[in-house]
Amino acid sequence: MVSALDVGIKLKDEFEALGVQVLGTPIETIITTEDRQSFAQAMEDIGKRCAQSATATTPDEAVAAGREIRFPVIVRAAYALGGLRSGFAQDEVQLRALCSKAFATSPQVLVEKSMKGWKEIEYEVVRDSRDNCITVCNMENVDPLGIHNGDSIVVAPSQTLSDFDYNMLRTTAINVIRHLGVVGECNIQYALNPIRRSTALLRYVNARLSHSSALASKATGYPLAFIAAKLGLGVPLNEIKNSVTKVTSACFEPSLDYVVVKIPQTIQKAIQAIDDQFLGFAKDIDEELVNPTDKRIFAIANVFHRGDSVDKIWQMTNIDKWYLTKLQHIHRMEKRLSDQSISSVSNRIILQAKQLGFSDRLVASCLGSTELAVRRLRQEIGIDWRGAVGPILSSAREEIVARL
Repeated sequence: MVSALDVGIKLKDEFEALGVQVLGTPIETIITTEDRQSFAQAMEDIGKRCAQSATATTPDEAVAAGREIRFPVIVRAAYALGGLRSGFAQDEVQLRALCSKAFATSPQVLVEKSMKGWKEIEYEVVRDSRDNCITVCNMENVDPLGIHNGDSIVVAPSQTLSDFDYNMLRTTAINVIRHLGVVGECNIQYALNPIRRSTALLRYVNARLSHSSALASKATGYPLAFIAAKLGLGVPLNEIKNSVTKVTSACFEPSLDYVVVKIPQTIQKAIQAIDDQFLGFAKDIDEELVNPTDKRIFAIANVFHRGDSVDKIWQMTNIDKWYLTKLQHIHRMEKRLSDQSISSVSNRIILQAKQLGFSDRLVASCLGSTELAVRRLRQEIGIDWRGAVGPILSSAREEIVARL
């Protein structure tokens, strides 16, 4: 697969010979960020740490690098979008298998020391031609390193970072984008040690819009693509109008007054949107927790059902216990509902279930009833589909007042 970045890099000399001016981020910066070895050296120049790594242009060189770094390792293809052709290798056989795929699309791979189990954090940062910098959004993957970004649930802003963690990574992001000379928008990804939280390693920088940029724009209301285009044309941040107020400038960092998941509305509704057969966070798919895939969320539901604790699941997945506890709340509500019937369930339980994202269909399944009956009951007691309490019918008001 050839990307626009590949084409631009190939035409670099022709641009210079023809006197064509490249707007926005210089091509040299793109080359530095896409070439893993050059990126590691650039970060070392400003005292920022990357994971131990080595580049390779042949499978034999990759194997030699794996032996020196020591397995397990991560294999990444250079000049690839969204982590394409990357993966974990436990031994030389797996490393060669990954290389055969990576070299089909890239002339170079990076062999990197595995940080499986570390927290995966991202920052969206913009910089203009006058060196004004802001961080627009920070995000964290629910899954630790070990599952592709596209398959993982991403939450913005991060929910499990301390104020120290947040500001440490923010400061690093600004220092990095200034050193690299990015003009426009970039995405910076970190690996954060879950035990020694002050230990953070830079994984890579996308000196361009990425798939994470769309999430950041929707979460914050800050139009990153529009701003990046203006910055590329040389317009400074303070001269771009705020798209919301139309009066103030775009040189501001959005307030942290939102929580967004990389799938529609909530985990529950997102699971329901995958396929009609999935009613919600319920026991549907039983896959090994230690082998992360896009269906790992179902495996977690399965082990909660069989009685595993948050601590035990954390030992197998390294997913932050904050998230696991929230998922356990959903499981416990499913169990509470399953012990009730449509005639005995209280208004309080219905309200709590809706606030946890349970659909009428899932509530009905747990109660052994029908979706229509649950919807009618919910509407009678004045609870809307989002879990908000609206006008309450007089027949239900007494219980609502007494028990909610």
